Amino acid sequence: MKKYFKTIYFAVALIAFNTSCEGDLDVLPQDSDLLLEDDFFSNTDSYRQLLAGVYANLSLSGLNGGGSSNISGLDAGTGQYIRGLWNLQNLSTDEAIFTFENDPGIRGLQRTSWEASNPLILGMFDRAVFSVTLANEFLRQTTDDALNSRGVSEALRADIAIFRAEARALRALSNYHLLDMFGRAPFITENDIIGDTNPPEEIVGEALFNLIESELLAIDDLLVPARQNEYGRMDQGAARMILAKLYLNAEVYTGTERYADCLTVCDQIIASGYSLTPNYLFNFLADNDTNGAQNEIIFPVINDGQVVQNFGGTTILIQGQVGSFEDNGESLGVSAGGFGGLFRLRREFSERFEDALFVNDQRNTIISEDRPISIETLSDPATGYILAKYSNRTSTGAPGSDLTFTDTDFPLFRLADVYLMYAEAHLRGGGGNAGTALGFVNQLRERAFGDTSGNIAANALTLDFIIDERSRELHWEAHRRQDLRRFGLFTGSAFLWEFKGDNPNGAPVPENLNLFPIPDADLATNPNLTQNPGY
Repeated sequence: MKKYFKTIYFAVALIAFNTSCEGDLDVLPQDSDLLLEDDFFSNTDSYRQLLAGVYANLSLSGLNGGGSSNISGLDAGTGQYIRGLWNLQNLSTDEAIFTFENDPGIRGLQRTSWEASNPLILGMFDRAVFSVTLANEFLRQTTDDALNSRGVSEALRADIAIFRAEARALRALSNYHLLDMFGRAPFITENDIIGDTNPPEEIVGEALFNLIESELLAIDDLLVPARQNEYGRMDQGAARMILAKLYLNAEVYTGTERYADCLTVCDQIIASGYSLTPNYLFNFLADNDTNGAQNEIIFPVINDGQVVQNFGGTTILIQGQVGSFEDNGESLGVSAGGFGGLFRLRREFSERFEDALFVNDQRNTIISEDRPISIETLSDPATGYILAKYSNRTSTGAPGSDLTFTDTDFPLFRLADVYLMYAEAHLRGGGGNAGTALGFVNQLRERAFGDTSGNIAANALTLDFIIDERSRELHWEAHRRQDLRRFGLFTGSAFLWEFKGDNPNGAPVPENLNLFPIPDADLATNPNLTQNPGY
């Protein structure tokens, strides 16, 4: 199933770009004779290769292995898309702790005390902007005028029309991430001229929300139907997932709730033929592109130990799960010591599985033996439980193709999330059916427990249940901060966790931290960008 990407990622060097982390439009081909000459586009596969570069930005940090970066001024790992997303959405919450706080930016991020100079925040902002810019370049190179000048055949134009819709979906995905985490973004389209000395204007809040919504609605009929495209590529299901997430969080983003719209889109996704894989953990294995999980995963971000090497994605998650004294890496398909106790679990997350009911829950991969549940000293990797959710082994037990770089694709969107979104949107007044909502939740519980022993009754399906169940089902999948914010639990004092507010027992933090700051470096080079309040 990964054949398309294994082949096409080799060609990414043909269309990769260098960009300054401070320049929103400063995107140039690495080889100016390669992209801009029509000879490149004389090959009918050139447009596919160009599109692959937009996808590759979600996985690769650079062109020369996992230690390279095509965004200047950033560590290769720091600047990888999924690692940046995971850092901001999970490391800033009650779900994880990073042991080594000498790594730049880690202390501020995981102690909810960040500033606009934080390099991890810079990495996510610039990688997302870079993704938008790459999509724009694809669209710029595939206009009718450009295709006419190259004499592109009608047969190829039909494929290119689909490619263009995919590029727009990828652009919407990154703009959605910018809206969610920063509330604003540079307003860059394919009509902006590369090298223009005028920096782009910014687009904020409701205007950015409307831009993303209109883009996703406009391309819905242009995309390949759900589950009909090549694995790893955008289709209607993936684009609708972005739209459903947009609607679920609309009240946070714009002040106006859209739960009925969220529920409608969830219905569309559910009707598209996705199905839960019988084994929860198959979603997080090295063969999750072929073991049945591909029927549940709505949009994966590709990892491959041979072709898509990076120090983000599932590589850092799996290597980082390895305990400091357990040396359990081999069971996870990596070297015994992994990355030496990089990640641990905060007490509040571990307690979510403490009830005896969850002993037989497939989602409970917590390793607690010989470990205290609390992280008493943050730099001591022997305190706090650890996790074994992601693995670089296949469903047959075989290890991945490399002991450092993993083969496990990152499941950015899954059907399980849609079931939980339907239930939440129903509870928030979006309509739907109470029995259907309960049925979706209990399908997930039956999958997790292997029987009906974990099923809940109708009166137990509350919003308080949903926020905890989302963590049990979707932990470490880059959703937690967004969920806590939507429930009013990320800032303030309503919910405290270890080291929140730079306090071992947790402390309230101000409301402005619901959004991350626009990085200092971007403000310095684009005077049209403005800082979020409180920074």
